Amino acid sequence: MQLALHEARTAAAMGEVPIGAVIVWKDKESEEDRVVALAHNTRELQKNALGHAECSAIDMACRTLGGWRLHRATLYVTLEPCPMCAGAIVNARIARVVFGAKDIRAGAFGSVLDLNTYPLNHKPEIVSGVCEEECQSLMTEFFLSLRKKRTEKRSKRDF
Repeated sequence: MQLALHEARTAAAMGEVPIGAVIVWKDKESEEDRVVALAHNTRELQKNALGHAECSAIDMACRTLGGWRLHRATLYVTLEPCPMCAGAIVNARIARVVFGAKDIRAGAFGSVLDLNTYPLNHKPEIVSGVCEEECQSLMTEFFLSLRKKRTEKRSKRDF
């Protein structure tokens, strides 16, 4: 989760919503874990609605591993995945999702809805609340800073 937090901080520094994702692959023979993808939000930079950290990490992991089935993968992400990302997780057959903060506005693994309660062909194991305070703090600080900048900008225009 520390790598995902690092990615989230990178996103924040770029003006993106601070969400980071990491995919770890468990090797079949050695049982060792290796990082196969690191990503963060890029929606603003790329002007693309698909620029979520999870989708980018899934894309990178598929390219790295040479296949779309990520059945031995664990996805670490700082915020609970939205419906789009949860769907991508199910479609990629990711075995396990570990997330930090709940997303009370768009979370699709328990907060707003739970994709695992639907009769889909795959149900990832979900672990929530890992480094929750740190993940939530990053989000809170980012949006407070954004509001402050907007207020300052408005104040300057009023003069």
